[in-house]
Parts: sequence; structure tokens; C-alpha cells
Amino acid sequence: MNVNTENLVSITEANQNFSRIARMVDEKGSVVILKNNSPRYILIEFNQAQREQTASDEDILALSKRLIEKNREAYEVLAK
Repeated sequence: MNVNTENLVSITEANQNFSRIARMVDEKGSVVILKNNSPRYILIEFNQAQREQTASDEDILALSKRLIEKNREAYEVLAK
């Protein structure tokens, strides 16, 4: 995941200005909330979270093929 530095906010700022942070999500798609100067939480729209949790069959099939090709030797050894 690429993180845009313009989307970083401290947990204190998120707590004190949640409405502004929510508007940032509407405008930019996501906000990363920092705790102790480290990325800790990500705030995204609910619909985006639902889309990212459900992978299409085509995505899963493509990933499976890629993993099989990448690890073909190991699979052949295990199949013996």
C-alpha cells in the first residue's frame, strides 16, 4: 500500500478534529492515523472496506496461478 504523506495525521488530531479527518477521507480516499509517530490505524470509507474484503474469483485464480508458477519446484518435490 502506498501512503501519501498528506494523509498522515496524529491520533490526537484525529481525536480532536474527527469531522475534518472524515472530510479528508471523503476527498483523498483514506487517512493514516499515527500513534507515537508510527502508522497505527487506517481510516477508509465503509464501502471501500467491503470491496477490499471480497476478492473476485478471477483475482483468486490469478493469484493461485502465480503462486504455483513461483513455487513449482517445491510443489513437485512435495508431490513425490
